[in-house]
Amino acid sequence: MSVTDRPYQELHEQAADEAARRYEDSAAERERVEGRLAAGVRFPDSPDALAVRADRILDRGGLSPSAVVADIHREAMDLPDANERIIDLSNELQAWSFLPRGVRAGATVARITLRRDGRELPHGTGFLVSPRLMMTNHHVLPDENFARRCFAEFNAQVTADNLPDTVVRMELDPGTFFAADRRLDFALVAVAPTPDGPPPGEIFGWNRLSVQIGKLVLGEKVNIIGHPSGRLKEIALRDNAVLVRLDDFVHYTTDTEPGNSGSPVFNDQWEVVALHHSGVPKKDDQGRVLRKDGRPWQQGDGDDAIDWVANEGVRISSILKHLAGLDLDPGRRALLAEMGPDTGLDQAMTTAPALPTPTAAVPGVAAPSARVTVSPAESGTTARRPQVGLRARATAFGGRQHLVFLHGRDQQDNFPDVLRRSWTAGLNHGLTLASLPTLDPEDVWFPFYGTRLHALSSRESTAAPIGLDQLSAAAAAEVFAAQSPTGSYEQLLHEAAVRAGMPQNGPATTEGFGSGLVGVLHRPLSWLAAKSDLDEWTIATFLRDVDLYLGDSAVRQAVLDSVMETMPSSGELVLVTHSLGTVVGMDLLTRLPESLDPVLLVTAGSPLGLDGVNERLLARGPHQPPRVRDWVNVWCPTDAVAIGCPLEDERWGKLTQLAVSNGRDRAHKMEEYLGHPKAAQEIRGALRA
Repeated sequence: MSVTDRPYQELHEQAADEAARRYEDSAAERERVEGRLAAGVRFPDSPDALAVRADRILDRGGLSPSAVVADIHREAMDLPDANERIIDLSNELQAWSFLPRGVRAGATVARITLRRDGRELPHGTGFLVSPRLMMTNHHVLPDENFARRCFAEFNAQVTADNLPDTVVRMELDPGTFFAADRRLDFALVAVAPTPDGPPPGEIFGWNRLSVQIGKLVLGEKVNIIGHPSGRLKEIALRDNAVLVRLDDFVHYTTDTEPGNSGSPVFNDQWEVVALHHSGVPKKDDQGRVLRKDGRPWQQGDGDDAIDWVANEGVRISSILKHLAGLDLDPGRRALLAEMGPDTGLDQAMTTAPALPTPTAAVPGVAAPSARVTVSPAESGTTARRPQVGLRARATAFGGRQHLVFLHGRDQQDNFPDVLRRSWTAGLNHGLTLASLPTLDPEDVWFPFYGTRLHALSSRESTAAPIGLDQLSAAAAAEVFAAQSPTGSYEQLLHEAAVRAGMPQNGPATTEGFGSGLVGVLHRPLSWLAAKSDLDEWTIATFLRDVDLYLGDSAVRQAVLDSVMETMPSSGELVLVTHSLGTVVGMDLLTRLPESLDPVLLVTAGSPLGLDGVNERLLARGPHQPPRVRDWVNVWCPTDAVAIGCPLEDERWGKLTQLAVSNGRDRAHKMEEYLGHPKAAQEIRGALRA
């Protein structure tokens, strides 16, 4: 008998039986948690888990800073108490935005309806997790053939006036994408757009899933939006608590019904923490499911008669890890990559050009967005790239002043002229906001070492022969650590995470990370990603290139030589550097000819605050840059590359520190840094018109 021929009820009962077994097996842990809850402990989790959760709440805007200051500093609290109080506040105090955020999250949820024998039968719940993909349970959509008989109904709900809303039907498209797993009870299926219409995520928004830790602790409230028993959309709001967290599942109490199969389970920041898949039925000593009246349940009694004692959801992180291990063709990999960087799925996959990621207006949920187009240079289309940079025209700034932009890593697939124009556009945006004259890109020098660095890093690493693009970020980091020229990669990664507040010991700090070096490296990568707007892969590869540049003298010399090929030889120098370019720039200042006078250094998104970086510069340790008159360091708190900023060591000497707030998902973008009027004003002030 094929999976399709097996009735839904059989798969549903099987899921419930397995949930009941896990519930029974975890009885000791649940009793411990319930005992601590009864004793007045609000969140009976480990101190380290509470610390990670508190940090994520603050970083993701889950609590007003003014509320934290007013409450936490009202009396002296040690750090564990403060962390617990932050989580408590986030459960007690909900800003007005909690409601519209919930409405936006709810818009991504649809009723899945089955066509059978000429009828349309409400069947389950699904929710969008990318512009084109919907997630539900395996027992709701067991295979592609079954999925073809179903469709999604968005807006199957009542309006604010309790009138039926206008339902929007969209067909499922399993031929484009379908993946499912019985043990984790999930299915992921493409949704076809309406004729000549945009993908569903551009209409209804979609949930940004995250593989990162810190989304939930024991005792915390959760919210569920779904279609119980096929009714119009309903919500189970915060009248529940997480009881047990297993490796792949989580148990919680809430009022849900069978039609809620496939519903998203949200925390109070409207991040999806689990996929609801089954209630946990009460059983007697003989293993029989019991009714609410205590009698054994029989077929035909209906699910409403069962005495449900808890509910079980599948952890989103477990589903994402399963998806990362699938062997898919490039087209389907591209669809997975559209789920966004927090999933970890876009980095280990070679993708075709995907839809742009909409700017998320709330944590966890991406808002509807219009499509945009990009040029071949912006999309990374394969072409032969120039090996050297671009010179400014001789008449720029009177011929005696020179503005030089020095880029960071991962630019090998870009044209220098595109980068120069993009950076200048960012700077001109900031100058416009500061009411200052704008600049012409032709007046800017742009040394380019991206192609050379990429060739050197590929040559030095054995990752390429084993298929680096197929590895997770942590597995790739293990390769980078093994290939570190001086064995410093792991140390550099851990220093960055510790400076970002990662707890250094305790059982919760290793939960879910596995054993061995991959597990050891996954933890700081996950922490840094959770604390910033950068994904694990970007962080891992950035530190790899920094470590390679600092640890291999041949690489350092080749990069510096490449930069010097496109540098002015005399006059006043305004040097604007970014990312790895700030490290290269500090070394470059020791090589400049006496005829070139550096009047201003700008470092943006810089890792110079890490001892693992500054101690390995040509001029060792924190120091005033040679011959520089003025220095401005611009940094964003959500930029993982700028960990260690502001530069507080007095050995750095006198400098201007500018903390800025960059846009979501653009924390490390140089155009964003240059677009701040104060940063732009500092650069323009050093240049004569």
